[in-house]
Amino acid sequence: MRLNLLTLMEVAATLAFALSGLLEAARKRLDAVGVCVVSFLAAFGGGTLRDVLLDRRPFFWVEHAWWLWALLALCTVAMLVMRARHLAVTEVAIQWPDMVGLGLFTAGGTQLALQHGMPPIVAVLMGMVSAVFGGVLRDIVCNEIPSAFRDHRPYAVCSFIGGWMVVGAQTLEAPSWLGLAAATVTAAGLRALAVVLDYRLPAWEVGADRTDRRDR
Repeated sequence: MRLNLLTLMEVAATLAFALSGLLEAARKRLDAVGVCVVSFLAAFGGGTLRDVLLDRRPFFWVEHAWWLWALLALCTVAMLVMRARHLAVTEVAIQWPDMVGLGLFTAGGTQLALQHGMPPIVAVLMGMVSAVFGGVLRDIVCNEIPSAFRDHRPYAVCSFIGGWMVVGAQTLEAPSWLGLAAATVTAAGLRALAVVLDYRLPAWEVGADRTDRRDR
């Protein structure tokens, strides 16, 4: 039951991040190969890094190779539809599937790390790695400073907080699905609130910048 639930969550998270990668690649007007590469990096990047750090083999996309075919089909259909309908892709449109993937990968990555006997803080960080680094790779390949680092709206912080919901459920001996659901809703919900309310963390001010502002 738990393995099936984790697998379903990982499938949903993978598809959500693949969609965000596909939309970003379309916004950058990449060719068909570029769209597929960016989508694959967004979908598999964070989970692969998590598996490397946990020494987990085979990688989840190798163990379930049919996902590769599914994503290839998704990219092909999406490109055809977007070209036929001349759909314009905005940065806001990319953020919504990204939020869903953030919540799902946070929950699943944290749970997997706990199952591998990792301490709570390590498990939460593994969940954060799963959730964040796919988007980081997506933005780097698209020649952007990763949005997780530059827009000052909480992103990795939302994942970090969400991961503790899984740890809390295990500590309280609650059903695992409850912890996974709480982590998903918490991480995705906090990110959605940050985007909707445009809440931003304080920006780092270099000494020269502060001096310039005082001079004005």
